[in-house]
Amino acid sequence: MNHRVSDLIIRIKNAVKAQRREVVFDNFKINKAICKVLVTEGFLEGFEAGIREGKKVLIAKIKYEKRIPNFTDVLVVSKPSLRKYAAAKEILGIQRKGRHTIILSTNKGIMTGREALKKNMGGEVLFRIW
Repeated sequence: MNHRVSDLIIRIKNAVKAQRREVVFDNFKINKAICKVLVTEGFLEGFEAGIREGKKVLIAKIKYEKRIPNFTDVLVVSKPSLRKYAAAKEILGIQRKGRHTIILSTNKGIMTGREALKKNMGGEVLFRIW
């Protein structure tokens, strides 16, 4: 696993495609921060820390409404080989007027594009989710 963010997002995407209720991934600070944002945005019901096979893991519950997941798809923007950064002015163009939610890593932590616009901050664009 070279990129923790991509691993987390692709695991959630694969669990949704397989119609799973839970997804398990490694317990890292960045994974917890991303899960908190996804819970507030309504893509996950919640998450909790646990231990499986002697390893610390996070167990996230995917949110469904009438057996249809709130999570449609995801696009990883920033990769280990090519990091993408956006200033506060550029966030609105990336977010596509409400259709996509972008998740950024800023010096104040992981947040959505809307929160970054309110705080007039830029940062590394991790992924887009819709």
